[in-house]
Amino acid sequence: MALILDLHPQNPQSRLLRQAAEAARQGSLLVYPTDTCYALGCVIAAKAAQDRLRQIRQLDVHHDLSLLFSGISQLTEYAKLDDRSFAVLKRVLPGPFTFLLPATHDVPRRLADPRRRTIGVRVPASAVVQGLLAELGEPLMSSTLLLPEAEHPLSDPLEIAEELGNRVDVLLSAGAGKTQCSTVVDLTVWPPQLLRRGLGDPGSLGVDWVSNGNLVDEGV
Repeated sequence: MALILDLHPQNPQSRLLRQAAEAARQGSLLVYPTDTCYALGCVIAAKAAQDRLRQIRQLDVHHDLSLLFSGISQLTEYAKLDDRSFAVLKRVLPGPFTFLLPATHDVPRRLADPRRRTIGVRVPASAVVQGLLAELGEPLMSSTLLLPEAEHPLSDPLEIAEELGNRVDVLLSAGAGKTQCSTVVDLTVWPPQLLRRGLGDPGSLGVDWVSNGNLVDEGV
């Protein structure tokens, strides 16, 4: 059964965040609240946990997972930013956006789109996630907690524990989550393409216009 840690959503307890971070370093699969939905995640090196995440979501190996970062400076190790992209990120992050960016050469091939070499990045405005990332000192691979055939992501910690208690290792419970995902924007092209409209307001990006790309239905 998963270890359930009850955290305050605005002022999460440091000792519980340290406990969750240590579990993640040991290869655990975590559930945590973001500024949008609850999400599944693990550290990059935790291959077995990543495989379990894909099994829960029924995602094949070609489906990209987002990376969660504590700030823009941390993500530059994994994603390439030009001046225009940096200005967009600085304007809206932390916040409910996922951005597709060119992956750096240091990113393991299994983390980036093999065709485009792109990577999805998130800097959530969530005290729980920010505290967890600060304790961890590295990004989390992450995916929305949307079960196969479900219309909306799981948002009730009690329901999450009932549904996934034997399939995840740690649940960071911080009250009811939201059921709307992040807004997804492709910054590998200019003007940027809006791939999914979620909680983030595309009008806040500060660009002349955001074109409609192919809509997607995954991510955080």
